[in-house]
Amino acid sequence: MLNDFRMTILSSFIAILIFAAAGFSQASGQIPVKKTPAGDNTSVQRSTPAYAEVLLRRTELGAELESLLVEYTEDYPKVAEIRFTLITLQKEGERILAVKSAESAKLTLALGKLMVRKSELETDFWRLLKTYKDEHPDVKRAKRKVEIYESAIKEIL
Repeated sequence: MLNDFRMTILSSFIAILIFAAAGFSQASGQIPVKKTPAGDNTSVQRSTPAYAEVLLRRTELGAELESLLVEYTEDYPKVAEIRFTLITLQKEGERILAVKSAESAKLTLALGKLMVRKSELETDFWRLLKTYKDEHPDVKRAKRKVEIYESAIKEIL
């Protein structure tokens, strides 16, 4: 029975990786994906360290989300938090894909790490806003951290 369970987990993990690599397609109902215009070549951007870093984090969170959904409903706070983070990471991935191929040298691992960290900080900010008002010192600090990371990302891009 334990081996069956392990095989199920392994199969689920592989399916999640394939699912994440496909970009969380709209057909899955997970996260909306903005379609790129026909003829738009994004293969250069998809092969960059920045995109790989964002994709890695989306894959990790996708796997964690799937494991939580086995036991919990969509109303569970951690499920909602992961979904929010996945949406912010999707937006960062789209930013990477929007960079012109000629400027793909900007898409470094450091940029990817900045984007992932900014996404985590946005989630912290979102979580605090659910509890406190905008004037609360913790909310202000969280907002400022997001702004600092966004500024660094803009400086690179």
